[in-house]
Amino acid sequence: MSNIKSILASGGNRILSVTPDDNILETLKKMSEYGVGALLVLEHGSLVGIVSERDYARKVILEGKNSTDTKVKEIMTPNPITVGANDSLKTCMETMTNNHIRHLPVVDQGKILGVLSNRDLLKSVISQQEFLIDQLESYIQTGQM
Repeated sequence: MSNIKSILASGGNRILSVTPDDNILETLKKMSEYGVGALLVLEHGSLVGIVSERDYARKVILEGKNSTDTKVKEIMTPNPITVGANDSLKTCMETMTNNHIRHLPVVDQGKILGVLSNRDLLKSVISQQEFLIDQLESYIQTGQM
């Protein structure tokens, strides 16, 4: 299986972020603008959390809070689980599944490289399977055993 560096190289390397003091309405506008379901929360360049549409639904809407008055730091997930650039696709999938998360920041030696979504990982798995199928079909058609 491929490693995370190759998945990031194919589009997961955008660092989209907000600060802990940003309000939720502006954060949601950014998510919509970028077409993403989560943003990293950075403070002075350091990863301090992650905020998602799910956080908004559960911690703002369901609790009757105001999107303009609520700050990111009130609903974010602090100290998010991360993976390294050399981790395998399998490791990332297991991490997401075991921790019930949909977005996984990639950090290497303290530097944020990007965020992987479950969609990114699924696309990678499908691509690998298509490649393997093509290889097997080619092998079968040549009649080599």
